[in-house]
Amino acid sequence: MSTSRPTGSVDVDEGLAEAMARLAATPRLLVALDFDGTVSPLVDNPRDSRVLPAARAALNELERMPDTWIAFVSGRPLAGLARVTEADDEALLIASHGVEVRLTGGAVDVGLTEEESARLEALAAELERIVNATPGSKLERKPVGLGLHTRGVPSEQARAADRASREAASSLGGGFLERAGKDILEFAVRDATKGDGVQRLREHVGATAVLYAGDDVTDEDAFAALHQGDVGVKVGPGETKAGHRVSDPDAVAALLARLAVARAER
Repeated sequence: MSTSRPTGSVDVDEGLAEAMARLAATPRLLVALDFDGTVSPLVDNPRDSRVLPAARAALNELERMPDTWIAFVSGRPLAGLARVTEADDEALLIASHGVEVRLTGGAVDVGLTEEESARLEALAAELERIVNATPGSKLERKPVGLGLHTRGVPSEQARAADRASREAASSLGGGFLERAGKDILEFAVRDATKGDGVQRLREHVGATAVLYAGDDVTDEDAFAALHQGDVGVKVGPGETKAGHRVSDPDAVAALLARLAVARAER
């Protein structure tokens, strides 16, 4: 695996530099990005997250180029993702880990059954009880699931809340799709991944190559869905299927700026 310098500068190792040069030359380029921890630093209040100015400038440059598309791929619900990314009506968004898809203004209706809705409501009641007993934790309702946020909660209490949540889901008969991310534990009644979202985007724009960058364990599904000629960039530490790594969102912003320059010069 290639590893970039940890400074967040525009300098990258030779392997990643060559990969970005190939991407810049591809006929139809899709730049698909996780949001939190990738183009926006992780913050205590997720509603305060925004794209770093340097990343926004580079993305604006890329978006203005012909045959180049920008997309955000996130576990956030669609409405929340559109708000924090400040996306316009034409922006490509994959939300709720691939369950919600917005392609040039249209969203896929998730259409939960009565049974699925009832199961979610029953689990929500149990998770609300856990949140009330765990100061600093938060419950997020998603279109097909629930997320228990423990960012800022002491580690021992966070682990206890996660255990209690898993026990609650099991007591309701199980069958929930469970995902653990950075300071979040999610339960869903529909199976979809970021990899599904990337494939949907690829087909929609007819991309000949894809750049995908992400920092969380849920981004591994997207890295696994990449094709030969695509470029996967892991942000930060941790095991990964991505072929390359950068240190933090500042480094992602620098990488996007490098890509924008190279694509403008092709």
